[in-house]
Amino acid sequence: RTNFPIAFVAYDLLEFGGSDLRAESLEERRRSLEALIAAASKRLPVSTPTKAGKHAEAPMLPGFEPAARAAETESPLRLSALVTAPSWRELSDLQVTARARGVEGLMLKRRSSPYGVGRQRGDWWKWKIDPFVIDAVLILAQRGSGRRANLYTDYTFGLWHDGKLVPVAKAYSGLSDAEILQVDAFVRHHSTEKFGPVRIVKPELVFELAFEGIQKSTRHKAGVAVRFPRMNRWRHDKKPEDADTLENLRALANLGGIPT
Repeated sequence: RTNFPIAFVAYDLLEFGGSDLRAESLEERRRSLEALIAAASKRLPVSTPTKAGKHAEAPMLPGFEPAARAAETESPLRLSALVTAPSWRELSDLQVTARARGVEGLMLKRRSSPYGVGRQRGDWWKWKIDPFVIDAVLILAQRGSGRRANLYTDYTFGLWHDGKLVPVAKAYSGLSDAEILQVDAFVRHHSTEKFGPVRIVKPELVFELAFEGIQKSTRHKAGVAVRFPRMNRWRHDKKPEDADTLENLRALANLGGIPT
């Protein structure tokens, strides 16, 4: 186990010595960053090896090359790992295993690319892993904010467990404007109870939820929390009893390498 529970990982260098480096190519910025990290690391303390003489960390997968790394020591200041693959097939294999490493996918960057400001397209591409999906039942609704302040657009969804619907996720994005109006009308006409701004909704509507990851949680009644949930589609073809169970969600967590 390393002596540094927290480390600073550097991905890019935008300015150095008062000079703006954003217009330089990624290759040039990376070379400058590697030199800067190497020089700074010499002045920082390093962690000690484990009893076995190696650090107790997950082994690097083929295609991942940690830069500026000492054999027997580890600095709290580190460079991001570079990804190398001789073909798109090998790169695709690395992308598929991203979830096992606890990341969302791969970040592909053109070597000649400058550092763009804002949401620019073309030189950089985030190749995300396919999300997890579950079918859940709408059980609670609340008004949105801003231009949606008069509409019920913030929803809580439940999965079956021991014959009851247990809340597992909140989502407010993914529906079209037309679908939002339909769900809003349903909420207004099928609310069974109110508490504060929240309405308890008759459990009839089923939605496919997509999310990036699952983790164990003591704060949630379900015992797990999902990451970045959103509504993937409205399942008009499914009845509430066809929705997934909490056990299904926990099984997905196990597939993602997260114990529950």
